[in-house]
Amino acid sequence: MFKSVKVGGRGSASVRLFGVFKGAQLDANSKKREGGDLAAEITKRPEVTGALGQVAEAFGPAKGKSGLQRVLLVGLGDKASFDVGKLRNVAASIGRRLASIGSTTLSVELDAALSGAKSDLTLAGRCFGEGLGLLSYDNDILRGKATDVPTRHALILQSASKAFASGMQLGLDLAECTNYARTLSQLPPNRCTPEFLAGEARKLARQTGMKCTVVSGAQLLKEGCVGIHNVGKASDHKPCLIRLEYSPTGARRAKPAVLVGKTMTYDSGGLSIKVGGGMRGMKRDMDGGAAVFGAMKAIATVLKPRRRVVALLCSAENAISDEAYRPDDVLDFANGVTVEVTNTDAEGRLVLADGLIWACQREDPEFIVDIATLTGGVVIALGSVYAGMWCDDDKLRAKIEAASNVTGERLWRLPHHDEYRDMMRSPCADIVNSAPVREAHPIQGAAFLSYFVEQGIPWCHLDIAGVHACEKDDGPYVKGTATGFGTRLMAELVDR
Repeated sequence: MFKSVKVGGRGSASVRLFGVFKGAQLDANSKKREGGDLAAEITKRPEVTGALGQVAEAFGPAKGKSGLQRVLLVGLGDKASFDVGKLRNVAASIGRRLASIGSTTLSVELDAALSGAKSDLTLAGRCFGEGLGLLSYDNDILRGKATDVPTRHALILQSASKAFASGMQLGLDLAECTNYARTLSQLPPNRCTPEFLAGEARKLARQTGMKCTVVSGAQLLKEGCVGIHNVGKASDHKPCLIRLEYSPTGARRAKPAVLVGKTMTYDSGGLSIKVGGGMRGMKRDMDGGAAVFGAMKAIATVLKPRRRVVALLCSAENAISDEAYRPDDVLDFANGVTVEVTNTDAEGRLVLADGLIWACQREDPEFIVDIATLTGGVVIALGSVYAGMWCDDDKLRAKIEAASNVTGERLWRLPHHDEYRDMMRSPCADIVNSAPVREAHPIQGAAFLSYFVEQGIPWCHLDIAGVHACEKDDGPYVKGTATGFGTRLMAELVDR
């Protein structure tokens, strides 16, 4: 929608935004501000109800002394049930209106109404900034000469509230990191290969001062990464394990938070080939890893927490050739667990197993969070509303849920008991990578992964298969784009 969105600028904005709750009149403090009289008049219109996201407008003097040209009034919904996370969608409604009229400056005068609802103005500004920043994602990066790409203009934001303005800046910065993850997801598999992502990680490390290590080729087997090696060995684009480390001064000896991302740049299903339209969209099977990329950028450039963070990106392309791994193969993992392959389309858990083993054996982690587009079953269970969460550590789970409440990336805890682990038992090895029954399908994935996490290490598994992309316009997201789900969640978790 916008070429860029920034907070600042001098002089009066050409458009002012006020807010009103459902069934209420404009608050007294807003009425006193420039344009407040026009906003108050808008509320008298019968069609203006204050419903969440409803936008109405009035016109001010044409470039008078103040430069005010237009006043917008946005509905904030029911005051009793209002939470600041709704401002992401409010901002999306406002952003679409501003883009349609070509406005370049906006003064956001929502703080008076929000103060009346006892809202945290910094968090409110952050949510508003995130909404506009996510809306401004450029989905035209792959367009060529056959498409007339619409002109994008820059948008400058202002606010009378310093707290709201600082929150908007933070929200925009976090949205930019999320959009970075979305761009990686959008790239086609003939461009976004494991080697490309390794180069991207090295570039990010140079830009941010992080440390980057890439394990590939024969070194994968030497380091015991049998899952990544076997899943990726059929492709000309060779697999790799990418390690990024953020280590601020004074925190080098502390146990790190470890983020593990499934980064499958394409998934054909291997010899258990996907049929029909099953391969469509599999360029996004790397969206767990993309979210980790975005989170590490946010951690290193925006939040800068005083703690170590390690990212492990397990990257491969699941292709078909005479080198492909097969159903009936048995893989010996570095922690001593043997796995009978029953389905080569259950490959994500095999590459994640290497990342989890590495995290436990080499990183001495404070906690581990893995994130993956792991199962279609979680989509059946939760749709596109919640991501699935498995976490038996009460303290870690509480922190993740608190982070989720801030970022609006919703999670639903699913069960994780020994009966599910028993489902994964193999008649010839320790476990199978896919049980012969379809029941509890998303839980099977978590149960499999649990065999590769050492007892006593806090661990959370996130299955984002239902929430990582949009099939329709939804708030700040546009149909056919990735959401970057998990980027802000993991960054917020680490910052806590």
